[in-house]
Amino acid sequence: MDATLDHVMMRVEDLDESLDWYTTHLDYEEKGRWEADTFTNVFLGPEDVHDDGALLELTYNHDGRSYTMGDGWGHIAVRVEDVNDAYYELMDEGVEDYRRPEDNPGYAFVKDPDGHEIEIVERDHGARWSIDHTMVRVEDADDHLGWWSRKFEYEHTGRWEADSFANYFMKPEGAPEEAMAVELTYNYDGRSYELGDAWGHLAVRVDDLDDGWDTLMTREAEDYRDPESCDNNYAFTKDPDGHEIEVVTS
Repeated sequence: MDATLDHVMMRVEDLDESLDWYTTHLDYEEKGRWEADTFTNVFLGPEDVHDDGALLELTYNHDGRSYTMGDGWGHIAVRVEDVNDAYYELMDEGVEDYRRPEDNPGYAFVKDPDGHEIEIVERDHGARWSIDHTMVRVEDADDHLGWWSRKFEYEHTGRWEADSFANYFMKPEGAPEEAMAVELTYNYDGRSYELGDAWGHLAVRVDDLDDGWDTLMTREAEDYRDPESCDNNYAFTKDPDGHEIEVVTS
């Protein structure tokens, strides 16, 4: 099953402020926009993002609602050549000082205007500021590893085992380095998580929507929003903890 991660969606309370933040600090440009009566979706990414690289989707609802961050979603991670240089470049631009590289050797964190966490990671591949992975927290690592493997044919591309938690990185078999991974974070203390609504979904791109959906149904994925209910433009399933996974085509 060809199922590259296409984008990650987050909800924002002030679209102009968020667009200014991402275009100014991460040098993102607008790749697409969908205007509806009640909401606006804007897709962003670096100018030279890889063909299989993921985009960021900002969703702005026109009713002025606020959002709850929750802790079921963790962060997106963006690539740079040097974490220290990139972090202090952002500090010079007035970005809030959140988690410095001195305190986290090899990575750092900032937050966007709505509080979504952005990890900065050092990579020798991919466009600067392109999305390296999206992290979600899971309550049963075995369940989720099997889910991504069985439903979408993903495989391990990396793991990090610590005393109190483990991180597992998953991508389609044969995906280029520049493609986004999903990072599954499992904490060993048995905690539960709240999804909130500030994060929306991960989107997986398939060649044919109906065929891809039929395959997911055969593999016993949750029938959340089928293609017909979405005007045959996309569909949605959910992972075992309720993170929404959108299915889209090119």
